[in-house]
Amino acid sequence: MTDNLFEVIDQPIEVGELVKKVERREAGAITTFIGTVREWTKGRRTMYLEYQAYIPMAVKMLAKIGEEIEEKWQDTKVAITHRVGRLDISDIAVVIAVSSPHRKAAYEANEYAIERIKQIVPIWKKEHWEDGETWIGDQLENVAYPSGEPEMEDE
Repeated sequence: MTDNLFEVIDQPIEVGELVKKVERREAGAITTFIGTVREWTKGRRTMYLEYQAYIPMAVKMLAKIGEEIEEKWQDTKVAITHRVGRLDISDIAVVIAVSSPHRKAAYEANEYAIERIKQIVPIWKKEHWEDGETWIGDQLENVAYPSGEPEMEDE
């Protein structure tokens, strides 16, 4: 099953569905990373987050991460889903599922995936705090948006 291994959706993510996408007889390990919305960031209380994405490119980049993982860790299978829209505290923002014959590869590949998502996938978040709101920038939080929001270009 290779369809829909990499998705950006606007509905709650079903963790079990992602796990099923990577289950296989050869796998002795399946790891999942579940990224959730936290209440406190750098001493500020978050009320909710808003994610936006350039979806066609985001899906392409998620698939690229999957290819990178399969090259670096042989016999792995990866599924990644990221959610967009308004997410409240404790909502799931991203799920990464990795299966492999052995646990070490599954753990390493899963950590690699979340770091690469933050580096290359065009998904932006806006934090809504008790005392204001702001676009954080890219997911590494090192790109500011002078206009106050991300600019998306069509390809």
